[in-house]
Amino acid sequence: MRRTSLPTAGTLTARTPGAGGGHRRRTCLTLAGVLVLLSGCGLTSGSPMVDDVKPGSIGRGEPLRGADLTVTSKEFTEQLILGAIMGIAFQAAGADVLDRTGIQGSVGAREAVKSGDADGMYEYTGTAWITYQGNGEPITDPQEQWAAVRKADLENGLTWLPKASLDNTYALAMNRAGFRKYGTRTLSDVAALAKKDSGAVTLCVEGEFANRADGLPGLEKAYGMSVPAKNITQMDTGIIYTQVAKGSCRYGEVFTTDGRITSMNLVVMRDDRTFFPHYNAAPVINSKALKRWPAIAEVLDPVTERLDNAVARELNAKVDVAGEDPHQVALDWMKAQGFVK
Repeated sequence: MRRTSLPTAGTLTARTPGAGGGHRRRTCLTLAGVLVLLSGCGLTSGSPMVDDVKPGSIGRGEPLRGADLTVTSKEFTEQLILGAIMGIAFQAAGADVLDRTGIQGSVGAREAVKSGDADGMYEYTGTAWITYQGNGEPITDPQEQWAAVRKADLENGLTWLPKASLDNTYALAMNRAGFRKYGTRTLSDVAALAKKDSGAVTLCVEGEFANRADGLPGLEKAYGMSVPAKNITQMDTGIIYTQVAKGSCRYGEVFTTDGRITSMNLVVMRDDRTFFPHYNAAPVINSKALKRWPAIAEVLDPVTERLDNAVARELNAKVDVAGEDPHQVALDWMKAQGFVK
């Protein structure tokens, strides 16, 4: 399930968040590859969303009545939930909604919105900035990165609506027992601990993270941290969470919106020097659709504003840990927040 492409030092390849909050790295696809991908994504099919929802705090007056809108997403848990949230919001505002969520890979879903086969999706600013728009370095300020992405994509017929604080990026985490003992809260604290007691800092990371410029080598450089090779264990993403929870590793590479952070009661270290790229989620809407139905923005803005990492972890855990259906998780949350009835 994991496709890797190790970049040369100093270059970045955007992560595509994967099921359970993990991430897949994808190389750029050729146009031919995109066409093959699109032909295999079921973009000519889809299922109508038929949730019995009414306006709550959004959708009053049903400003999208008469609209036929199609929502899409990538195939992993968080994206399925976000796609459902968007579709449910549109329904509450009176639109008829076609569900084409769950497209494999990043490019297929984006191309669907770009071409007009779909009207909107939630996308990540870092993915757009690095992968789609071809920039080698992230912008450290998340709002500035969103603004730069939005400006560039207007030429592609895509409009980015305001971003969420939900930021699905890298982090290091530890279990509660380790936190009580060492009290580290930031990556600077971890670096200081490594200097003071090198044996206290043991890491569990993916093989790719251990070698990428935007992974461990860059992290150590940015924070002036040196972890002995004998203290670093490489393993698959899912195993990292369980090993950190058990204390087999003091710190593990995690992804900030993964539901297992909550379910395993892990403590995430704050990236106080903003080394890792930002991957804020934001609605991306086909510009022609938005021009025809400008109320899309007013319907989605309050919902997006409520989405943060804590919400994402909770919702992702309901699917990946508790085994609930992503669409039902989205619907329950929209109702609990009072957005729909």
